[in-house]
Amino acid sequence: MNEPTTARHWLAAAAPKAAPAIATTTVLALARIWNANGAEHSVGNAVLMAALSLGAAAAGVVAGNTTGDSVLVGTAFAASGALAFAGVAGYADGLPLPLLLWSLATAGAYGLAARYWRTDRRETVAYERQTSERREEYAHIERVETLRATAQIEVARTGAAYAEQLAQALVTRAALPGFDPKALEAAGLPELPQGER
Repeated sequence: MNEPTTARHWLAAAAPKAAPAIATTTVLALARIWNANGAEHSVGNAVLMAALSLGAAAAGVVAGNTTGDSVLVGTAFAASGALAFAGVAGYADGLPLPLLLWSLATAGAYGLAARYWRTDRRETVAYERQTSERREEYAHIERVETLRATAQIEVARTGAAYAEQLAQALVTRAALPGFDPKALEAAGLPELPQGER
C-alpha cells in the first residue's frame, strides 16, 4: 500500500537552483567570445542582435495575445532579454558593463524563478498532504476492517466451540442411564436428530 520513498541525489536537487546562473554565465561567455572574434564596435552585429531581440519580444507579445500560454510567453521574453544582453556584452569594450548586465540578468532570472519555485513547492506540499491524508484514511479503514474481520472470526470460533461442547454434552448425557429425549423436548429444547437418540 505504501510506496517506497527515494532520496534524490544532491546534484539533482541543486541543478534547478543553479540553472539561472548557468544560463546567464553561458550567455556572457559566448558574448565575450563573440566580442573577441570581431563583434566589438560592429554596427552590423549590434543591429542583428537588436533585431533578434525585438523579434523575440514581438513573438512573446503575439504568443501572449493568441495562446495565453505563460510558459511560451516567458520563454520568448527570456530569449529577447538574452539576445539583448548578448548584443551589449558582445559590442561593449572591457568587462565592467557586461559583468553589470550579467549580475542584473542573473538577479532578474532568480527573481522570476523564485516565483515558480514557490508555486511548485506549494503544489508539492499540497500533494504530499493529500497523499498523507489518503494514506491515513486507508490505513484507518484497513485497521477497522481488520478488527471487524477478527471479531467475526472470533465469533465464529466461539460458536463452533459452543456447538462442539453442546454436541459433546448431548452425547455424554445420552449415554447416562435413564436419559429421556422426550423430556428434553417437553421442556422446550429442540428435537434431537434421529441419529443421536
